[in-house]
Amino acid sequence: MIRKTGLGVLAAALAVTMLAPAAQRPAAAAEAVRVALGDVVSVETLAFVVAMERAKDRGVAYELTSFAKEELALQAVVNGQADLGVGTPYSVIQKAKVPLRNLFQMSALVFFPVADKKYKTWKDLDGQPFTFHARGTGTEAIGSIIAKREGISFGQRSYVPGSENRIIGMINGQINATIVDLANKNLLMSKAADRFHILPGLDTPASDELVFASQKWIDANRQTVDVIVEELLNLWREMSKDPAVVERERAKRGLLADLPKEVLSEVTKFYTEGTAAGLYNPIGGGEAVAKGDFDFYVSAGQLQGPAESLAVGDYWDLRPLEAARKKLGG
Repeated sequence: MIRKTGLGVLAAALAVTMLAPAAQRPAAAAEAVRVALGDVVSVETLAFVVAMERAKDRGVAYELTSFAKEELALQAVVNGQADLGVGTPYSVIQKAKVPLRNLFQMSALVFFPVADKKYKTWKDLDGQPFTFHARGTGTEAIGSIIAKREGISFGQRSYVPGSENRIIGMINGQINATIVDLANKNLLMSKAADRFHILPGLDTPASDELVFASQKWIDANRQTVDVIVEELLNLWREMSKDPAVVERERAKRGLLADLPKEVLSEVTKFYTEGTAAGLYNPIGGGEAVAKGDFDFYVSAGQLQGPAESLAVGDYWDLRPLEAARKKLGG
């Protein structure tokens, strides 16, 4: 799927070992949880690291390996080289019959349709050229779903990988309509709001990154899983009320300390805009989220439908999230 802004890349392949004293660990966490992050460690994934650090405070030792490609994180979990993964494993679960289960929605696929102001509404784009990230990716799925909703058909479809590259194309007059991520939408509006505007997108974005593990590992490490999911849900709820909590935790714990100050100064702004846009949903997942994902990924061609035939229990283990909600209230 389309990847994000890449703010403050720490490394394309980074291993960080964070261990708690053995006496503090939950019984099920005698060994460190091996986490495969399907993205680089950056401002965008900082909240996840903060949640894992809070879990470490409660005795969950972990080792985090960050990959430049999501497929590598998926493969690490499938092959048993990692216990917990971050990515979007729906297609792998269905096609490879791998018993992976989603535990928490880390982020949603929040993208923004932007167009030249000569296209006042979606109706004006009927039969007009439209540019996407790549064939079969999230931007094209979003465009196809919106086109169906609006009763229109796009003209020639072009493909330019990278939101930042599509923004450059718009500013240079080479692209008139596309779909981009939050950071690049803001960049376009700051530089050329007189020429471009934002069209209505999807009301309920699908999951972009999910925290997942094998069902076998979940069942064997229930106490550890419960702590991790509880800390994720707790932080995501805090973020929805006070996005500055991520930067306070980062500074307190010395996370991403090697990044330039100008990048770190954007942390609170990023999470403020991200939570407002729905990038980090405080509910953390659930049956409604799973069914929304089924609709989206069937439309995207990454799941075989119909969506109504897909069972939530084949893709999610909701028990840890339900336990966390019960403990935290709400």
